[in-house]
Amino acid sequence: MLPETIKTDRLRFDAIRPESVDVFDLYEICSSDPGIDEITEYMTWDPHETPKEAQEFIERVSEQYEDADGVSYLIRPRGDAIDATADGAGDIAGTGGFGIDWEKRTMTMGVWFRKRFWGRGYSGERAAAFLELAFDRLDLEVVATAVHVDNDQSIRAIEKYVEAHGGRRDGCIRNHIVIDGDPADCYRYTISSEEWADNRSDLTVQFRD
Repeated sequence: MLPETIKTDRLRFDAIRPESVDVFDLYEICSSDPGIDEITEYMTWDPHETPKEAQEFIERVSEQYEDADGVSYLIRPRGDAIDATADGAGDIAGTGGFGIDWEKRTMTMGVWFRKRFWGRGYSGERAAAFLELAFDRLDLEVVATAVHVDNDQSIRAIEKYVEAHGGRRDGCIRNHIVIDGDPADCYRYTISSEEWADNRSDLTVQFRD
């Protein structure tokens, strides 16, 4: 039901499963990649201390994928894209995914990128792909995302694509996540299927099951 691979104009998404990623490659990125402490400052996970943490993550999201409750993807700049000569073509740029509440017909998505890939508009391109999947293929009604109230950079990126697709900020959810043992507030943004239909992007998206 959920695609194993997604291709957009510039990006390729591969569902994270034991056979699709080397645990030590993921561990190296999630433990000591330049800027990893800054990347995880407002996230619910810390830099990995052992390969076991990366292995447990792979197993957890693989099970979620098999149950069709959601999926996490490795995101790579496409080597055959228009900007294939850009730094990092074919490298892991980050991970992005979503969970689905089928009863509420709602997808909740999230993403993070390695610092060297910031500023390229990849977050918005990823969001456009997930929106098309949610509304055009899965017949969901709402796509949501939440962001720490102090994460100014992510807020700017989210508001850019939410506005482009006709969505809105619903408000502040108090104590929505826990970071380093402390509850933290988040802003919640949503885009409805009707809003998306009226503001659909011209991005080319290919899905492969």
